[in-house]
Amino acid sequence: MTRVRILQALVRDTRAAEIAEAAAVLPLMFMILLGIFWFGQAFSIYGVITRAAQEGARAAALPYCATCTPGTTAVANAITTVQNTLSTANLNPNLARYPTTPPSFNACTIGGGGNTSCNSSSSNVCVQMPVQLSNTTSGATGVCGVSVSFQYPFQFWLPFTRLNKQQVWMTASARVRLENQ
Repeated sequence: MTRVRILQALVRDTRAAEIAEAAAVLPLMFMILLGIFWFGQAFSIYGVITRAAQEGARAAALPYCATCTPGTTAVANAITTVQNTLSTANLNPNLARYPTTPPSFNACTIGGGGNTSCNSSSSNVCVQMPVQLSNTTSGATGVCGVSVSFQYPFQFWLPFTRLNKQQVWMTASARVRLENQ
């Protein structure tokens, strides 16, 4: 019987220690799980906005577009494609904003010069075309293309951290070579 009493005493003593350990470890594990979830969400949104920029650049680079509105410019097609891609992924295209520092390019000599600057008043997406995408060596012509860039917000929800309710602006940009046919 003494062995049973010793085991019962050990069980009673370890219960309190397990509860104290669980009370110390569970909040930390919960914070780690929340962090994994929110960083996963940020990574997912970053993938969507990068794909939207790539699709917009591709729509502007093609001389024809089967899904675009007839008679619109390549810039308008790029902006519409970016907005449609964001909407398809359940992201609000109105939250996208003009990049704080748009990429700088040299004007492309093919096609009579390029639009190397963006007009921030016309859209929340920066579309630059035709611009020179590659560096040129003495006298050689570079590759002409399209650049699409914008920013999209993401807000973290990590209680008890500095990231709680912090809004981060993720930048998406894509460059595509212009197609001739």
